[in-house]
Amino acid sequence: MLSNKYKRGDYPLLSVKNLKVNFISENQTISALKGISFEVYPNEIVALVGESGSGKSVSCYSILKLLPRYAKVEGKISLNTKRYNIDNLLNLNNEDIRKIRGYDISLIFQEPSSVLNPLLTIREQIVETILAHRNVSKEEATEIALRALRDVHIPEEEKRFYQYPHELSGGLKQRVAIAIATVNEPSVILADEPTTALDVTVASKILDLFKKQKEKDRGVLLITHDFGVVAEVADYVYVIKDGEILEHNNVYEIFENPKHPYTIKLLESRPIFLR
Repeated sequence: MLSNKYKRGDYPLLSVKNLKVNFISENQTISALKGISFEVYPNEIVALVGESGSGKSVSCYSILKLLPRYAKVEGKISLNTKRYNIDNLLNLNNEDIRKIRGYDISLIFQEPSSVLNPLLTIREQIVETILAHRNVSKEEATEIALRALRDVHIPEEEKRFYQYPHELSGGLKQRVAIAIATVNEPSVILADEPTTALDVTVASKILDLFKKQKEKDRGVLLITHDFGVVAEVADYVYVIKDGEILEHNNVYEIFENPKHPYTIKLLESRPIFLR
């Protein structure tokens, strides 16, 4: 069952303040985010929930400066972790933000095939991620990479280690993507609809992996449209629509005492699975 005893931490790992994103073309300007604010604390899974086109993914990609050049991004995104104390990620140049991507903030995409290189083995891809950010030998990186596969419960991990992405099922690919995203022990994990393409059984196992990440003092920002997923893993919830945060609260209050009509509508239109 959901609990109303959840209390957020003292200091957020990630703080987003008044984030605005406009996509500018010759003919028009589209306002994707209209000054949203949210925070992610240690030992916490935060759900940013809304329907397609609400601005969820734009929020996620803004944090790591992954939006196209024609996107005008304004606001403040602060990172305060054991590794970094950065007032505003938006002010970093490309070289500096690359040092953070995949190291202290990692991103897990909805479709792992879009980020896994079909020409490289799983071993090569994980080792490459380690060597890009850590001063270790290739032999040490290989040991770390194999351990990362074990941590996400990939069966026959030594066999999978030398396989290519096309040889793996969708669920195994997503586990590999999570292994790559977590191998450098990031403080913050951004997960963009990570279970949408998976069947229910596999999706449940993937969500269990996120719970384990939370237990390691990490913060997880989970982008989703699915309140079933929210009920299963989230501690705190932000509801977004048309680029605006309409409501936020701990998961118990969102389910038991929703305030905004849009939140109520979303809850009524989807099955609720209480944990």
